Amino acid sequence: MSLSESEVVACAHLARLGIEQQNIASYAKDLSGMLELMTQMGDVNTDGIEPMAHPMDQVQRLRTDVVTETDNREKFQMIAPQVEAGLYLVPKVIE
Repeated sequence: MSLSESEVVACAHLARLGIEQQNIASYAKDLSGMLELMTQMGDVNTDGIEPMAHPMDQVQRLRTDVVTETDNREKFQMIAPQVEAGLYLVPKVIE
């Protein structure tokens, strides 16, 4: 799919982007190339291919789940305006 210069200007207007006149042709060429790549990718047969969360085969390091703060719940609930059954009561704000 090829974008015309007027289509690029219309897209820029909708996205509230300012494009200088001398760059419009370059943007049209680049965007058309991206759309062509997406078309090619859509034509690839992906039957039997499992979706990936990330293209790199990496494992995310996770921190250990350790308690780092003391439990101040009782202290905070003692100074709260309204508490019932261990829950904070707040005024209704939506009818």
